[in-house]
Amino acid sequence: MNEEYDVVILGTGLTECVLSGLLSVSGKKVLHLDRNPYYGGESASLNLEDLFKKFHGEDAKIPENLGRSRDYNVDLVPKFLMSNGKLVKMLRATGVTRYNMEFMLVDGSFVYAKDKKIHKVPVTPSEVATSPLMGFFEKNRCRKLVTYIHNYDPNDPKTHKGYDLTKMTTQEFFNKYGIGPETIDFLGHACALHQDDEYLKEPALDTVMKIKLYGESLAMYGKSPYVYPLYGLGELPQVFARLCAVYGGTFMLNKPVDKFHYDSDGRIVGVESEGEIAKCKMVIGDPSYFPDKVRKTGRVIRAICILDHPIDQTNNANSCQIIIPQKQTGRKNDIYICVTSSTHKVAAPGKYIAIVATKVETDEPEKEIEIGLKLLGNILVKFISIQDTYEPIEDGKRDGVYISKSYDSATHFETCADDILDLYKRITGEDFDLEKKPPEQEE
Repeated sequence: MNEEYDVVILGTGLTECVLSGLLSVSGKKVLHLDRNPYYGGESASLNLEDLFKKFHGEDAKIPENLGRSRDYNVDLVPKFLMSNGKLVKMLRATGVTRYNMEFMLVDGSFVYAKDKKIHKVPVTPSEVATSPLMGFFEKNRCRKLVTYIHNYDPNDPKTHKGYDLTKMTTQEFFNKYGIGPETIDFLGHACALHQDDEYLKEPALDTVMKIKLYGESLAMYGKSPYVYPLYGLGELPQVFARLCAVYGGTFMLNKPVDKFHYDSDGRIVGVESEGEIAKCKMVIGDPSYFPDKVRKTGRVIRAICILDHPIDQTNNANSCQIIIPQKQTGRKNDIYICVTSSTHKVAAPGKYIAIVATKVETDEPEKEIEIGLKLLGNILVKFISIQDTYEPIEDGKRDGVYISKSYDSATHFETCADDILDLYKRITGEDFDLEKKPPEQEE
């Protein structure tokens, strides 16, 4: 470890592992450390034994009806990947999909509506026509809006119909089509995946492009816009770690960080661990390594539940996302439900993993997700996690310390992918090309 590196990366969460892969491919000499004995950090996937130990202590007993521990790979932070989203494009551009990584399509994407029922999210003109979420006239208005979004090309003014989406707010754009608040609700929250209603005051272009991405991702495979890796999300950090190693990166687990070294100008020059110092030009890490350089942004509650049945009203889906928009509960933030099962090699045969999550708004977080827990039906086992979330105070350019954001409550990776791309640009000074061809495999 007593060497000089271009960059030292701390923590093996997905954000950090993706960046170690991207930077090593671009020729940087990378050292990657984690205080934990396993990959994934906060975004790890645990077997049943480790899950019970984490939440109930070393002597926790596992109920026999749950099956074998090794059949489980339970995500601590559940997320799906948008089929045509930024993270999937990173996987393609870096070539990590060649490392025996398999994905399965998620069976469905649903939204909880004012009739207190779960409905499939309609986003194509044909789905809008058959959806029970809207009446006849509303369907026609929504179909026109969805057709506009489907045909919209930011580089082709002919598709804009005279609308300048960089100046028009999202609310003004929706008003042009006369759609009602319930339709706005599922388009904004279940398609564009906004987590609160602040987006309605922002320029419409962002929302239009997000709904367009949802539609494109859905069109790729048909059932839903999401894919998910076999054996859980813990696979993702590991494939990027493998990529980093192929390009000369060094990984060390179970390695505590004891001290940071700075020069007289306040720039980072080294990381000390167990008496050894790794000299470096910059450091990247998750917020837990830099408590003095981050600010708290809130709290997230996640309830990890093991079930022996699919969720009602989802057509017996083996996997799905259900979004409960904040308006349906009188909250400021959406509630997310993410369901996976033995089909994805994350649970014993016949078992389902359902995780309910939201941003905490009160002093009684568990009460805030009661509506989501009720939708699950009978729960065999439940684990509650409440975590503080953080973001960096500075952008890293002054001191060479680049810090990722905590994972939010959403059950998709789009916000995480934005953070990775933002960090990459701050570190390298250039945008990562999501459309580039993967590098030739090195031995």
